[in-house]
Amino acid sequence: MKNKKVLILSIVLATLFSGTLFCVHLFAQPATLYWGSKGSDVIKLQTRLKDWGYFKGPVDGVFGAATSRAVKNFQRKHGLTPDGVVGPATWRALGISAFSRGSNYTPSRGVSNRDEITLLARVINAEAGAEPYEGKVAVGAVILNRVESPSFPNTLAGVIYQPGAFESVSNGTINKPPSKESLRAAQDAMNGWDPVYGALYFWNPGKPVNKWIWSRKIIQRIGDHVFAR
Repeated sequence: MKNKKVLILSIVLATLFSGTLFCVHLFAQPATLYWGSKGSDVIKLQTRLKDWGYFKGPVDGVFGAATSRAVKNFQRKHGLTPDGVVGPATWRALGISAFSRGSNYTPSRGVSNRDEITLLARVINAEAGAEPYEGKVAVGAVILNRVESPSFPNTLAGVIYQPGAFESVSNGTINKPPSKESLRAAQDAMNGWDPVYGALYFWNPGKPVNKWIWSRKIIQRIGDHVFAR
């Protein structure tokens, strides 16, 4: 009997310990990277920079001259110190955080299943199909920011199908199958990447828009779209 109790206690402790290790891994921050760094975090960095058009070299997991130049260009564009060191601020600007490292689900977004990813990707594809990758993620982020805002419906479908909210709903282009890139952009947005820092509106200034929209605080311009709160 005594041996049986010891065995049970050992199993319980092992389970708790493994769970603790899992949580530590889940919320682990990406490493600080600089010239000479190597490994999976560098691959993640190079992939993101390549997706956004900053990095033209091979994704080889080696932080060299090309990666350093790409990082500095990215930092300048996003108002960060262009020192070529990828620390917490640069990781956040890249949309890579503790959650995106260990999980494909961001609880604060309130959306995660495959149907909702596809729905978000269809809007991204219709509204920003010709935009750069960062611009696609930005459109997805605007929609998800609206889900969290008390000024808009609190569901993804509610925001997307709110009357008059999106031209792609009115003209039916939302119903076209999304591209692989739009699907990836939707997943990145749901993982917490927000390149427009909480923006709630976007528009193309080259097209007719309500004059009211220009009263909003403009945050950033990506491709042909202006993003504002």
